[in-house]
Amino acid sequence: MKIFVDTETGLAPWRQVHDQIITAATAGALPEGTRLPPIRQLARDLGLASGTVARAYRELETAGWVETARARGTVITIPTDRPDPAALLLAAATDYATRARDLGANLDIALDAVRKAYPADDPESP
Repeated sequence: MKIFVDTETGLAPWRQVHDQIITAATAGALPEGTRLPPIRQLARDLGLASGTVARAYRELETAGWVETARARGTVITIPTDRPDPAALLLAAATDYATRARDLGANLDIALDAVRKAYPADDPESP
């Protein structure tokens, strides 16, 4: 799994790391028991302060998405009340629709942008 931080989105870097880990865990890309990189390593890889990644991990642990132990490090532990992928997709779509409206885009322009964002080799892409 690759984590990317985009400083242009206006979303705090710790939140971007947090959200991407939850999305990957929910989608099955990070199955339960998967070990996450150590805080310092991930911070270095992303060009972030260690405290930024530590906050993401702390928030994930508080919500039950990860567990940290000295010997094992930080591992994925899927909470029993995790959101289903459809709920996550709806939340992302709602955020996108809000941003598109804020930019003055109508529905056709917003949908066209989504279509262009899909890879050309995606069999589901129109």
